[in-house]
Amino acid sequence: MSSVAVLTPESFAEHRSGLKDQELTGCVPEDEAYIPTYLEAFPPLPEKTAAEAKAGEPSGAWGSKIKPIKASVITQVFHVPLEERRYRDNGQFGEGEEAKVCLDIMQRTGAHIELSLAKDQGLSIMVTGKLDSVMKARKEIVARLQTQASATVAIPKEHHRFVIGKNGEKLQELELRTATKIAIPRHDDPSTSIRITGTKEGIEKARHEVLLIHAEQDKRAVERLCLEKAFHPFIAGAHNRLVQELSQETGARISIPPPSVPKDEIVITGEKEAVAMALGRIRALYDDKKRKTTTISVEVKKSQHKYIVGPKGTTLQEILEATGVSLEMPPLDSPSETIILRGEPDHLGPALTQVYATAKSVTVVEVTAPAWLHHYIIGKKGQNIGRITQQLPRVHIEFTDGEERISLEGPTEEVEQAQTQMLEIIQDLLVRMDYTEVVIEQRFHRHLIGKNGTISLNRIKEQYKVSVRIPQDCEHSGLVRIEGDPQGVQKARRELLEMVQRMENERTKELTVEQRYHRTIIGQKGEKIREVRDKFPEVVINFPDPAAKSDVVQLRGPKNEVEKCGKFLQRLIAELIENSFSLSVPIFKQFHKNIIGKGGANIKKIREETNTKIDLPTENSNSEMIVITGRKNHCEAARERVLAIQRELANIKETEVAIPSRLHNSLIGSRGCLVRSVMEECGGVHIHFPPEASGSDQVTIRGPAGQVERARRQLLQLAQEKQVNSFTAEMQAPSEYHRFLIGRGGANIRRVRDRTGARVIFPAPHDGEPERITIVGREEAVRLAQKELEALVKNLDDVVEDSMAVEPRHHRHFVCRRGQVLRELAEEYGGVAVSFPRTGGAASRRVTLKGGRDCVDAAKRRIQEIIEDLESQVSVEVVIQQQFHRALVGPKGSRLQQLTKEHQVQVQLPERGDGSTQTHTQENGEAGPHAEAAPRKCDIITVSGRPEKCELAKAALLALVPVTEDVEVSYELHRYIIGQKGSGIRKMMEEYEVNIWVPPPEQQWDVVRVTGQLTNVGRAREGLLQRVRELQAEQEDRALRSFKATMSVEPRFHPKIIGRKGAVISQIRKDHDVSIQFPEKGDEHQDVLVISGYEANVAGARGALERLVAELREMVSQDVRLDPRTHARIIGARGKAIRKLMEEFKVDIKFPPPGSEEPDRVAVTGLPEAVDNAIHHLLTLEEEHMLSVTETETLAAYMKPPSRYGGGGVGGGGGEDSNGAPAKGYVVRDAPWNAPGGDRAPDMSSAEDFPTFGASVAPKQSSAWGPKKV
Repeated sequence: MSSVAVLTPESFAEHRSGLKDQELTGCVPEDEAYIPTYLEAFPPLPEKTAAEAKAGEPSGAWGSKIKPIKASVITQVFHVPLEERRYRDNGQFGEGEEAKVCLDIMQRTGAHIELSLAKDQGLSIMVTGKLDSVMKARKEIVARLQTQASATVAIPKEHHRFVIGKNGEKLQELELRTATKIAIPRHDDPSTSIRITGTKEGIEKARHEVLLIHAEQDKRAVERLCLEKAFHPFIAGAHNRLVQELSQETGARISIPPPSVPKDEIVITGEKEAVAMALGRIRALYDDKKRKTTTISVEVKKSQHKYIVGPKGTTLQEILEATGVSLEMPPLDSPSETIILRGEPDHLGPALTQVYATAKSVTVVEVTAPAWLHHYIIGKKGQNIGRITQQLPRVHIEFTDGEERISLEGPTEEVEQAQTQMLEIIQDLLVRMDYTEVVIEQRFHRHLIGKNGTISLNRIKEQYKVSVRIPQDCEHSGLVRIEGDPQGVQKARRELLEMVQRMENERTKELTVEQRYHRTIIGQKGEKIREVRDKFPEVVINFPDPAAKSDVVQLRGPKNEVEKCGKFLQRLIAELIENSFSLSVPIFKQFHKNIIGKGGANIKKIREETNTKIDLPTENSNSEMIVITGRKNHCEAARERVLAIQRELANIKETEVAIPSRLHNSLIGSRGCLVRSVMEECGGVHIHFPPEASGSDQVTIRGPAGQVERARRQLLQLAQEKQVNSFTAEMQAPSEYHRFLIGRGGANIRRVRDRTGARVIFPAPHDGEPERITIVGREEAVRLAQKELEALVKNLDDVVEDSMAVEPRHHRHFVCRRGQVLRELAEEYGGVAVSFPRTGGAASRRVTLKGGRDCVDAAKRRIQEIIEDLESQVSVEVVIQQQFHRALVGPKGSRLQQLTKEHQVQVQLPERGDGSTQTHTQENGEAGPHAEAAPRKCDIITVSGRPEKCELAKAALLALVPVTEDVEVSYELHRYIIGQKGSGIRKMMEEYEVNIWVPPPEQQWDVVRVTGQLTNVGRAREGLLQRVRELQAEQEDRALRSFKATMSVEPRFHPKIIGRKGAVISQIRKDHDVSIQFPEKGDEHQDVLVISGYEANVAGARGALERLVAELREMVSQDVRLDPRTHARIIGARGKAIRKLMEEFKVDIKFPPPGSEEPDRVAVTGLPEAVDNAIHHLLTLEEEHMLSVTETETLAAYMKPPSRYGGGGVGGGGGEDSNGAPAKGYVVRDAPWNAPGGDRAPDMSSAEDFPTFGASVAPKQSSAWGPKKV
């Protein structure tokens, strides 16, 4: 790491001038810190020796040799001879089993493998990758590509574990290194042979390694020496030094069991010679100590034993080291107090003296103090006890839970000092502290604590400076303990008893609220219920757990507050229930897009105007129900709006039929199958049964007029049958037969019903049982119908193959459009398979049909009908100008597709072009007077089909030709019809499917032009005229609403009239439906308010404002002086406390802004009596808060951190020295710029003055940087 100093001429001159005085004196003042020299501060780089320069390596502290970084990717190459190759592919090299094996190994190990074929047909394999990947890949390659051999090697059983290694690591490493598999017999197997499997080369390597391990272990020996446990400390020596020295000298490993283990065995392992040498030394030492040592016994109190032992036995080791005597201590769980000293006789005396001194060096004293005082003795965060332990660190103080005993342990003198200080603390606390116990029922405990202890308990603790202990629920105790100042304890006791008394008078009320409304009442993140709790702060509102599925909401609190809160919640719930009314409206699926409108305009308008929620089914859903949610009257209004749209778009009729409610379930049928069959049979009408609990007999039928009447008759007939006698039977038939059983247009099933009188119900497409057919009616009719259907199904199961002749020119009609006609035949006639020939010739007329006999016969008849239609087809030309063709096609070809399907014709449009023949323009779909002229080709549309159907299709096409009609609309209303950004006119065009043209504004025409189909144009004209009438009514209403009146109100009252966030003025505007404008800043008349609206409403709003101003004039404003330190506490979190106070006293309180000249001035405005009461309350609050403020500031003064600098106090900052003089910065002596002739700043671009690392620079004889360092 290097330091670089950047000097400019200015900084150089400044630095030089700062050092001038010291240079003149030539010495350093004694009172200043030592100034280092330049060479000491910036040591030069070391000189290179010739050897180092030649080697190009740095030396010294700057150039310690850096170890080379090994590459993480390695490459290994090995060879597999031809005779050892497992796969000898005769095919192309690189495409056989060897390549597949290598690819698999690469994927599994992540290594890269390359194969090459040598001249001797051996394999050369190169493996590249990380070390572990290469080793694994090599092992797998050898195992899978090279033929395997095996060999055994026998070594003693006790050496096997050294081959395996710790956790098998050595064995795994050996297998990877040699690419072999080594099998070692289990420990319970008497065999000593180790089996090695792999290549010959790998086996030899592995065998060699195993024998090396055996040879190494064969040199080692293990000796177990049993010596008396009492002499082990002499062999180990103090702190195990003796045994460590012996291990170093002999090279053997000596294991002596620790004192806590009752074993006499000492284990010596290592080389045989080293073990023998260590064994001899240990035996000699044991014999010597056994001969010379003797023992004495001494009785020492059991409590003193731990001091003799010392931490981790250090004291025992110190006695052994100092005297050479070993101490035998009785076990801790033994009651014996006898200590045995073993050693040479002349050393036993000093050891005994040291034992007694150690035992008596520590004393234990017990101090008695009431158990409840213990945590006060300890102090907050251990402050009190910490002062004692800091002064007397060797004293250990132990408190015992639930006992009045405090133990002090340590040196005698220090324990006595600690005992004195502890007694003083206890005496002082007994004088200042008191406690009392109050029995309070456990059910009140959680209410005393409050939420997070913030409601009641913390306030009592802070106010009376006491500690209140409330037992945990698991203790099942009602004993509450109060500790602290005697007076505070009594006051806290009284207040707790009063709170309990109030709680006993509290009332609990339960409201039954459906669980589905709970989340709505609580609101997102609890916002709504928080508002309720703020409104009724004394009431606790508990909602049940969602998993409990309970509807009971519990209120608890003072009786009056609970009643008010209960009524409030009941009103809230009633509104929720009223707004949760739901209606399901069946609307034909094709009209859903019209209900939505372009960009959702229609549905959005209905939602906003009726204040309801409207949900439509998804596009891919089969449901036609639109669900409307909100208030009942709003839902009904929205339903009428939705139904009105449907009625406008189609000839929809709605009727009601009276059917006894007891028959409704039977008419609906299982899973709605019966009523669904009626709806499908009658053209998709909607049949709506009333709710089961309503008791109503009215069933609503809605749909096309003709189908509604048909459905009504069928329902009445079914009801009559149900009343007489109803029987139901079920049968199974493959779903592909259902369409054939039904027949075209329901013809087959209608014949069955006509003959038998029973109703046959087929399952819906997505029914869970697609093969089930239900038959309903009288029993004999049902049996007969079931018999007929079973006969039909049986015939369908009888598969036959038949053929018929079809002219080749008609084949294309059947197979075109991807065989659509054939698919329809298969679906309609029980899955019959129709095959047309692919080749020409004599057999090309033969068409094969395969399926049930009845199905084949019916399909043949249908094919014959189609052929007759094709042969009787004619082509009719319809002349319609090309400009109208797009209107005929419709969006995405929908109109043209509908027309061809309805009339069973084919319509061919001409290609686009100018045409060579001119014709006169059609007006409103009619030919002009010169229609005899030849039409253009691009105007001719060809219609093909049966003659009568072609004529109907031609008439339908001509009816689609758009017409144009002018509607008289006043020019002034054009912009309202167009709407904002054209939304109004766009909506009308989408609704009526026409094009509406409005003339440009500069023309000022009173005409709007409508173009479209004749029926649509008529509807659009009526819609336009209706819109004109609405706009004219709005103009008249706007004129009535434009009445204005002014009134003069002093500007000082304006904020009060506006209210907080405009609440007051918004309420007046809402109540009287008027607009009230206040003067802008800078207006000449600042006291004038403008009221606009209906004349009667303006008069009402003016009266309300006058009454409000009269009340404001009666108000007074007084100033009160409150200490600024208490302002934040009075205001409360987010102004909650001051808002509550203003609501309570009906006053307005203004606090001075930050930086005010009078920070203690608070303005109170309101009625005189209310102002006086509010000021009195504010002064009381100030007095209460000042106690807390004073205490906090006093505590903060003691808690201030000490100054970082020795001076502390004022002026002790880091920018100046202790005398207040500016700091001189970093100063060095004998710098190059201080040398003679160094008046100029050094040249930093000079390679001589600032050499780069590793560059050799020829030194000059004379240098501005001082003498050269040798």
